[in-house]
Amino acid sequence: MIDKGKFFQDVRASLFGGALNQQQVAGIDAIIDEWDSGKWGDDARKLAYMLATTYHECARTMQPITELGAAAYFSKYEPGTAIGKNLGNTQKGDGAKYKGRGFVQLTGRANYKKAGDKLGADLLGHPEKALELPIATAIMFAGMSEGWFTGKKLSQYFNDTTADYVNARRIINGTDCCNRIAKYAEKFHEALT
Repeated sequence: MIDKGKFFQDVRASLFGGALNQQQVAGIDAIIDEWDSGKWGDDARKLAYMLATTYHECARTMQPITELGAAAYFSKYEPGTAIGKNLGNTQKGDGAKYKGRGFVQLTGRANYKKAGDKLGADLLGHPEKALELPIATAIMFAGMSEGWFTGKKLSQYFNDTTADYVNARRIINGTDCCNRIAKYAEKFHEALT
């Protein structure tokens, strides 16, 4: 179990400029509570990396977000495009309907179906549910643990001898901002231990 009092005190100072709002606390609580469920092991480095990913992907809000863009932006995800085909989008309008949502951007009809089936939630009929804190948290944990996003898994970067915070970015998005996120993960890990 994480000592939340110490943890929040440490991250408030090291990552949040001395203050956390209620939404940030709620998001962090949801992530830590899922971790404390015991389903995901006990390697705090993995939790630190998931917190760092959320911190980065959600612009420090620690709340699930929606991918932004005008209608034209989401046309790149439509059926008939290479990206749309890769995402399993099959119907006109799927690009915008199944745009990125969550702590990590769940995107595309096929991914919403997979996550919904895994979690027992109707994400195809109600993709906005991916923004609900418990669902966004479950998607992040399962997705990062099982390699849903890029085929890469947490276990590939964290084991008994290795903690590769830099290359763990490949779980979500290649090496985009990998060094910055690694530094966040180190600070989260210090607060957790």
